[in-house]
Amino acid sequence: MAGVVAVVAVVGSVPRWWCGRDADAWFDGDSGRVRGLAEELVAFEEADDQRRASGTGGEIDGMWGLLAHQMTALGLAQVSLAHPEWRDRYAPIATRAAAKSLRPEMYSVFTGTWHGEDGVAVPDSPNGHAYLSYPALALGMARLVDPAFPAALAAQQDSLVASFERRLLASPTGLIDTMPGEAYPTDVAAVAAAIAVHGRATGVDHSAVLTQWAQRVRAVQIDRDTGLVWQRMGVDGKPHDAPRASGTGFAAYFAGFANRALAEELADGAFRQERNVLGFSAIHEYGGGSDGVGDIDSGPVILGISVSASGFALAPARAFGHREIFTRLFRTVDLFGLPLRSGNRVRFANGGAIGNALLLAFLTSGPEVAR
Repeated sequence: MAGVVAVVAVVGSVPRWWCGRDADAWFDGDSGRVRGLAEELVAFEEADDQRRASGTGGEIDGMWGLLAHQMTALGLAQVSLAHPEWRDRYAPIATRAAAKSLRPEMYSVFTGTWHGEDGVAVPDSPNGHAYLSYPALALGMARLVDPAFPAALAAQQDSLVASFERRLLASPTGLIDTMPGEAYPTDVAAVAAAIAVHGRATGVDHSAVLTQWAQRVRAVQIDRDTGLVWQRMGVDGKPHDAPRASGTGFAAYFAGFANRALAEELADGAFRQERNVLGFSAIHEYGGGSDGVGDIDSGPVILGISVSASGFALAPARAFGHREIFTRLFRTVDLFGLPLRSGNRVRFANGGAIGNALLLAFLTSGPEVAR
């Protein structure tokens, strides 16, 4: 009997130890691991530059390209904030990645939903175009760390932020639409983040719109029973979907740029969805008795667990000092992500460029959190 107990103890503890062995290093911002993943994203951007210059194809465009380049820019900017001695290396690449996220081919699917209206070209449009918050935030973070940030890109970011500020101030629900009739609280959190970071980069006071946005998130966009944001809504504040953890976790990351208290509230809602088995955690997607198969935002939902929500939750866990939650989540990421080291680079083999870009941003989350 004693032997059986020993075997069970080993089976239960060894995987937990093995998959969590790097968690503290990531939580504490170990320079070797951070720089290794940053270099992996540098290599991704350099390879993308070469493909675009040669016309050989193979670059990532569309929604996935927007996300890959935007999150690369955010991650490299966060690394530059945490390690100013690396700024000369990473800030220019953050700027290149951010500029790519603003290329029309990256958001053409959204332009199509607006019958060809390009939100960059028509800043006075009454339409929300909240998807442009992603490149706007990337540009802001690059601008914050890159002394050589181009004036033309700065002017584009100024225009985007002015448009967002005007639309958000006019919204009684704190929502602006991403596509006709569809607003996503997560995207609007990214709008607020872009406005907040613009203020940090330029010294412009955006406190009025950010305060109003936070008030309206609390009043309209959070489900009272679960603490989760509604995944999709109308601009009138009526839910079009269930309260879900993937949107809430990602919104918590973005809200961290704009309003620390609100970001913590959203993080707490996401953490209440944590499911822990033998020290490995994941985040249950649906709250409030709802259920579903998920979508492009949540990733695959397996037995109620969201792949995306589990990754998104790493960011607020680190930013707000929840070491134990971070460690449990990291074990799961380590188990399924398969981290590999090659020379001076670290990558997660199962994530591809997009997964690595997301993880760089989430695993280095912290320097951007609003003070």
